[in-house]
Amino acid sequence: MAVAKGSISTPSRIGEQWARNRGWGGLLAWVVCALFVAAGAGAALADDEGEQEKPLTADEEHARIFSENRFPSANTCATCHPDHYREWSVSPHAYAQMSPVFNAFHGTVLKLTNGTNGDFCIRCHTPVGMNLEEPEFMSNMDRHPTSREGVTCLVCHRLNQAYGKISGRLAIVEGDIFEPVYGPSGNDEVARVIDSDEFVVNTVRGQAGRAIHTKAEPFFQLTTSGFCATCHDVNLVNGFRLEEAFSEFKTSPAAKANVSCQDCHMGKTPGKVSGYAEAPAAMVGGKPTQPRKRTDHMFIGPDYSVIHPGIFPHNPRAAELATIREWLTFDHEAGWGTDAFEDSVAEDFEFPERWRSIDDRYDARDILDDNFALLAEAHEARRTVLRNGYQLGEIRVERSDSRQGLDFRVQVRNATDGHGVPTGFDAERLVFLQVEVRDANDEVVFQSGDLDPNGDVRDSHSLYVHNGELPIDDQLFSLQSRFIVRMVRGGEREQVLAVNYSDDPLPFLRPSTTSTILTGRPRGARKHKQNIEPNGQRWAEYSVEPSALRGPGPYTLRVRLIAGMIPVNLIDAIKGVGFDYYMSPRQVAEKVVEGHQILWEKEMEVDL
Repeated sequence: MAVAKGSISTPSRIGEQWARNRGWGGLLAWVVCALFVAAGAGAALADDEGEQEKPLTADEEHARIFSENRFPSANTCATCHPDHYREWSVSPHAYAQMSPVFNAFHGTVLKLTNGTNGDFCIRCHTPVGMNLEEPEFMSNMDRHPTSREGVTCLVCHRLNQAYGKISGRLAIVEGDIFEPVYGPSGNDEVARVIDSDEFVVNTVRGQAGRAIHTKAEPFFQLTTSGFCATCHDVNLVNGFRLEEAFSEFKTSPAAKANVSCQDCHMGKTPGKVSGYAEAPAAMVGGKPTQPRKRTDHMFIGPDYSVIHPGIFPHNPRAAELATIREWLTFDHEAGWGTDAFEDSVAEDFEFPERWRSIDDRYDARDILDDNFALLAEAHEARRTVLRNGYQLGEIRVERSDSRQGLDFRVQVRNATDGHGVPTGFDAERLVFLQVEVRDANDEVVFQSGDLDPNGDVRDSHSLYVHNGELPIDDQLFSLQSRFIVRMVRGGEREQVLAVNYSDDPLPFLRPSTTSTILTGRPRGARKHKQNIEPNGQRWAEYSVEPSALRGPGPYTLRVRLIAGMIPVNLIDAIKGVGFDYYMSPRQVAEKVVEGHQILWEKEMEVDL
């Protein structure tokens, strides 16, 4: 279905259309709208370029960034804060809105709730976009540049109110670069830079020179864990406790010891209290400001990018060279812009118009090399923070008998005292043990935690298990929590998304009819948490049947603790609205599985 730009009925409009057309005609209109969103939203995100307005040129995109005075881009901040920018540019905060998985997830929830979920999810992922009153569901390629920066600089440094746990509904202080910013300390160093002859800055609008914010006001909450709680403790409007990272922290040993979220996640080593660096907060015209406590702004976590490296990490040079749509036509995997490719490519090879110049391809490759280096740095930082949270303990053999079988246990520990692992959106975090038992001929006689052809573990949400093509892994050890919903005629079932099945043909999101203060959930839905509490441990138990054993051994037990961003079955659950950047569900799934990390690995030999 080809959809002209601006013609799609977004999920948030469906309820309005139905409300204006009640009765059978209205119901028919709603069904048509619902089918349209399910079948056509993917096409809308895919952007049939033949029916689109002409994309902005790179120069126009660049001008657009700096002409917007309400919400300055992080690119503006990078002028004097290059190190902060570099760390942030590859962070989960910077990826929050760029993620095609989030965009499809949010669009699916809107569709399933007939738009009544509103901006609940997206206002944490792009506070600027919601302050700009952009549509809740659209392609990131058409959002304002600062909007698609997600949790960008001004989301934290243009707040002057202690909002508390409000799930990201933030009133960002508007203004251009000359307006005050809000920071941990105050104005002394900014005033010194402005008054000093050492630095040449401009504090007057309309005049030439290096523009600078004219004041830095202290904001006490920025240094507290409560500031993180604004987005990292999520209660749905019906009382469902979706994410509880801050709540877990508040009752943790770390909180009792006055350790803050920042102490673990903005210090020298991600995931542990390691102190802070001492370094200049800014480089103004190449000259450093006075050294001070220097926090790390990579905020690394379990998420990782699955999109084209030309559009993430954020890179001002990339934005100047090409638009997002143009970058998506640059085939970096084929080696464009490398000597090996350019020296061997046929003269009649047809490049996209934007990349016909070999100089442009080399410039693009130079930018990509920088981005690849930064992505590799983030990959190692992510492994560090996960290893500081998850520990693989001892392996205990309980029984090794050729007549009764082989039984053993594996210990998994939470090595942090600040919150459970996983935390946050723990119902969509895949952390599991992959276990193999091999005989003396190195042949596998037992396995658990292996992946199906889609990249899922063989649990109840695996499509291959659901369809009866593979057996369920009944000894799987997984720390993924589960959404449990009550059915209309009694009983409960697991489901992938936190949207309850409803006996109403129009499943609007409604406030709970009973108090949710004590239960932390509505009457018809709950979350079965399976994470490990701070400083806690869990034992995985395995049993190999005697019939699988071949001779006395020795047998090798190989155990791996693996962390993934999300389970692949989530991709299947949200694919109906389409994925951004022209990506197919298979492409997204392959990138998700490619990002799995082996955190720990142990081997042990056993004789029967």
